[in-house]
Amino acid sequence: MEEQNQSSESSGQPLSAGQAGIETLQDIKRIMERSSRFISLSGLSGVAAGICALIGSVIAWQWLGGYYHEYNDRGDFSSPDFQQLKIKLLILALAVLATSWVTAFYFTWRKAKHDKLPVWDHTSRRLTINMLIPLISGGMFILAMLQYDEWRFVSSACLIFYGIALVNASKYTLRDVKWLGVLQIVLGLINTQFIGYGLYFWTAGFGVLHIVYGIIMWWKYERSQ
Repeated sequence: MEEQNQSSESSGQPLSAGQAGIETLQDIKRIMERSSRFISLSGLSGVAAGICALIGSVIAWQWLGGYYHEYNDRGDFSSPDFQQLKIKLLILALAVLATSWVTAFYFTWRKAKHDKLPVWDHTSRRLTINMLIPLISGGMFILAMLQYDEWRFVSSACLIFYGIALVNASKYTLRDVKWLGVLQIVLGLINTQFIGYGLYFWTAGFGVLHIVYGIIMWWKYERSQ
């Protein structure tokens, strides 16, 4: 019996040492990820952003439907009505963007609090800067297009510049964000060949893709928490 106990203890020592080594490597990996990447992004942020985009799309459809209904009654477009529609759609887009950012920040803050990680540090600052540069550039470019009544590629530009922002920011967060950005860019490029269907593509990119991405991220990283 003593020999069996000694043999089991001796055979258990390498296993315990191996497990300790694996745990040490995992701890090192987590520390390196936390120092170089912002890993507190919540999948629920993507779901919330997608829902906000879908609600905004429904409102936009109602406004566009009313505008074209008046055209059918009158037989022509009214320039003041068109200008008013553009302003309303621009305000709606800004409201959807602001609501999406607020909900994204809330769920990210909640996840960071759960993981006992800071929300705002040097990594999150780099993430924000790298995302804002393409977003601000794209926003100014879209405003310039609207200034000259070049509205045909607005939805494409929204998707493409947003995708570029995600790809650029993915260097400082979860790698899955990169593929969401690539899909947004591809969707925006396809949209350039289907003028007049911008709202469909906008809804698919900012609404459906965000929700699908958020569910996948939640399932992959947060389901067991």
